Amino acid sequence: MNGTSRVTLRWPSMVAGALVFLAIGAGLAYVVMRPAPQAAGNGQSAATPASSSGRLASTQTPSATAPSPEASVTLTPEAIQRAGIVVVPVNSGSGSTQLRLPGVVEPNAYKQVVVTPIASGRVTRVLVELGQSVRRGQPLAEIFSPELAEVATRFVSALAELDAHEQELQRTVKLVEIGAASRQELERLHAEHTARLTGVESARSRLELLGLSAAAITSLAPGKEVSALATVPAPIAGVVTERAANAGLNVDTSAKLFTVVDLSTVWVVADVYEKDLSRVHIGTPAKVTTQAFPDRVLDGRVSYIDLQVHPETRTAKVRVEVPNPRQELRLGMFTDVGIEAEGQASTLHIPRTAVQQVGARTIVYVADPKQPGRFVEREVHLGDGTGNDVVVLSGVRAGDSIVTEGSFSVRAERDRLGNAPGATSALATAIVSTSARAASQFIGQEAKILVTEQGYEPEKVTLRAGTPVRLIFVRTTDKTCGTEVVFPSLDIRRALPLNQPVAIEFTPKASGEIGFVCGMNMLRGTLVIG
Repeated sequence: MNGTSRVTLRWPSMVAGALVFLAIGAGLAYVVMRPAPQAAGNGQSAATPASSSGRLASTQTPSATAPSPEASVTLTPEAIQRAGIVVVPVNSGSGSTQLRLPGVVEPNAYKQVVVTPIASGRVTRVLVELGQSVRRGQPLAEIFSPELAEVATRFVSALAELDAHEQELQRTVKLVEIGAASRQELERLHAEHTARLTGVESARSRLELLGLSAAAITSLAPGKEVSALATVPAPIAGVVTERAANAGLNVDTSAKLFTVVDLSTVWVVADVYEKDLSRVHIGTPAKVTTQAFPDRVLDGRVSYIDLQVHPETRTAKVRVEVPNPRQELRLGMFTDVGIEAEGQASTLHIPRTAVQQVGARTIVYVADPKQPGRFVEREVHLGDGTGNDVVVLSGVRAGDSIVTEGSFSVRAERDRLGNAPGATSALATAIVSTSARAASQFIGQEAKILVTEQGYEPEKVTLRAGTPVRLIFVRTTDKTCGTEVVFPSLDIRRALPLNQPVAIEFTPKASGEIGFVCGMNMLRGTLVIG
């Protein structure tokens, strides 16, 4: 072959090779870009389900900031019964006019006196006991006082000198009458008599200041024994709440011997949140109850509102003056203070157990009257509450039925399904919340305790000894110090996340009381084991 023929033969080969490569590339592109195989029994292409799946994921993605207002959960009757769901109607009534505040009993500072001796010396006898009621002027202690003896001796001496000078003055008067003495001498004696009389009165006043009675002072005379015992009298009628005096104690005039308190009225000091200060005024009526006497309500009035707000708790001290004629309120006792506020218009009330917190929203679950088993999530705005109820400002209407018991189960199913309106649980007959399943398996005593702005609700729970106990704590607000609960006697401490039930299990062995407090030891509750 010549060169020309070789060139001519290569061009067809190159063209054929290029065509082969193009065919291979087109085949690969088809394999990669072709639609997925159709599902069995489905006439549509696979792209359609993929798009539907994408829309479903977008619909069910939880969004705490902009949820669907009609998000709902549908449960079968079996699931409702298994979860223990209870539905109650929204009640209409007059608005709450009380602020429920924890308080502490303190003495009336205007009727509390610290008793100190008037004369220094040594305590020889104590005449009262701690806790004893005393009347005004009653002797509390006796003190041997050299100071008193010195003043008494000076008084007796002044009396003697005054008596002698009066005799001399009488003689001089007679001498002046017969001309045996001058009037100048008489005037000098009159001036000296006035000075000596003033000295006697000064010593008498000093004896009175040292606690000597008028009768004891009158009994002092030349030739009689001078007493050095000073009596410490009770300055007011009341109860001896402190006693530091004992026989043999050397004291001066600044020593604190006793504290006497008039308990006919006491102060109950409570903390009111900054947001509620506008509702409390001096003179506002208040009602005080205690755990010691739960059936007795004591009436009082706000007598003082602190001008300073505590920077950490954002609360101010409020003082309620309460009559205490039977001395039922004891110093240091914890109380529940209900301060009457100005009246409000007719409002709606719902149980606190119905309220759930989802992100920044407060919600309840409303039963659909047209479709049994369907519960619609509804955002609400709450006002103040009293006891187990809370005022609803908006979100529900009178007559609406809302979920109270078992609302956590509804919320758990709603979270599992997402926020899609009308989402229905395909496994509702078999799946309930974890807490509901655990509760159904627990055998023993169970109680639910809410942690609110006002404290623990309820703050006293009665249980049986020897039977397992499960306490479910739910913190319903961020405006509380109860972010954890502590059982000091059981050495138990648990954090309380917002709106998440926390179960604490134990078995009480014997009768008595078990206290529980918040982490800051401000909120208190009691388990009464019978």
